[in-house]
Amino acid sequence: MNKNFVAINYIQCNSDFQERFEQLFATRAHAIDTMPGFVNMHVLRPAKEGDAYLIVSYWETEQSFKDWMKSEAFISGHKRGFEEIAKAKAEGKPAPMTSDFKIYQVISE
Repeated sequence: MNKNFVAINYIQCNSDFQERFEQLFATRAHAIDTMPGFVNMHVLRPAKEGDAYLIVSYWETEQSFKDWMKSEAFISGHKRGFEEIAKAKAEGKPAPMTSDFKIYQVISE
């Protein structure tokens, strides 16, 4: 499979939410795994306190990634994380995590 496209989600977690964030990934739904064009994914814990977690997903094409982002599987796969953010907002607290997606074309392996 070609890995032509990479999406990296930089997740900044409040320090008191890091354990929960890791638990969410450890028990993830694996909804992404069967998406057409999906190749692989790595979840990286920061070595330095305060740095972001990285969710690195590899795709055959950018369109495959865009299709994932619009899919029911995406919503299902992220439901628990979205619920955590909504709960904090309802309680008047800041979000326990923030997300910043960046996309890349693979030019060398």
